[in-house]
Amino acid sequence: MILRSEFLIIGGGIAGAGAAARLAPDASVTLLEMEDALGRHATGRSAAIFIRNYGNATLRALNAASEPILETPEGLSGHSLLTPRGEMLIATEEELGAFQAYLDGADGMDLLTAEEAVTLFPLLKKDRIAAAAIERAARDIDVDRLLQGFVRLARQHGAKIVTRAPAETIRWAQGAWRVETPAGSFEAPVLINAAGAWADVIAARARIQGIGLQPMRRSAAIVAPPDGFDITSWPLVASASESWYVKPDAGKFMVSPADEDPVEPHDAWVDDMALAEGLHRFEQAVKMQITRVEHSWAGLRSFVRDRTPAVGFAPDGDGFFWLAGQGGYGVQTAPALSQLTADLCLGRKPELAQEVVQALDPSRLSQN
Repeated sequence: MILRSEFLIIGGGIAGAGAAARLAPDASVTLLEMEDALGRHATGRSAAIFIRNYGNATLRALNAASEPILETPEGLSGHSLLTPRGEMLIATEEELGAFQAYLDGADGMDLLTAEEAVTLFPLLKKDRIAAAAIERAARDIDVDRLLQGFVRLARQHGAKIVTRAPAETIRWAQGAWRVETPAGSFEAPVLINAAGAWADVIAARARIQGIGLQPMRRSAAIVAPPDGFDITSWPLVASASESWYVKPDAGKFMVSPADEDPVEPHDAWVDDMALAEGLHRFEQAVKMQITRVEHSWAGLRSFVRDRTPAVGFAPDGDGFFWLAGQGGYGVQTAPALSQLTADLCLGRKPELAQEVVQALDPSRLSQN
């Protein structure tokens, strides 16, 4: 027996769930996830913060389009998915070029003195701060509520979500994509490739040219702050060269070396050396020593060559739609990209500006 629908989505992370939620009110949708639960990989390992100025110009436009939905998530949650945090960027003398590059075109960034930076994050070493700035509007994202809101909305409108359903074979025949999985056979005229780090693998199985997707490992660890500090309201702090960042998290610090090690798509694990080096860089900037790592993990952030997502129909395959390459921006851009996916798939005029839509078009990545 074949389960037929109008749209078939491969990948149950925030991208796939968001697409299902926005398509389901107007069409029949089936979502396939290879794991036993949704959001198992990049979504479930996100740093979970909304930073308006994070990414290139296209990504900043997506951030701006997503922010109102995260603030007032009608149909997804009863209240805002954002809570105050702030993101502070600091630079040593050697990082001043990277610091200025980040600020170019940034919106809502306030310059700080070294003294002001230390007031906001008292463990910083003042003598190592050559420049500092803060985006006070940066906020924590409740990723689980966003994901579950998308899932709930999709199911309310009849979407079928199937787990333990890796796409083993994919073929185009008689005007539809047929996907065979251990959980059954599925068919739809439009296949949405939201498979995260596996998106190029899915394309290859469908005999569609890949977009040059490169998964990158990102590690993180939970460590305890020194005794006597209430870190609840401290901002996230990042080095201007992206060599480490630290975020208060439930009374602990989440510290990352901000590593980007190219890897094959897999269930990511921590590289102990990369983590140790990153923790050392963090220790050089603060007045504390890490004596014990309480927990560590890794996730994959997948990029194409211009570090801009690929969203749109493939130039070389009928009904094959790319929703991939979100890099480290997938959660905070999910509201905008979900809506764009629905608009393009349903033949509606996108709400996003045309230049943004064009910048996301996967045909730009063609190797022909």
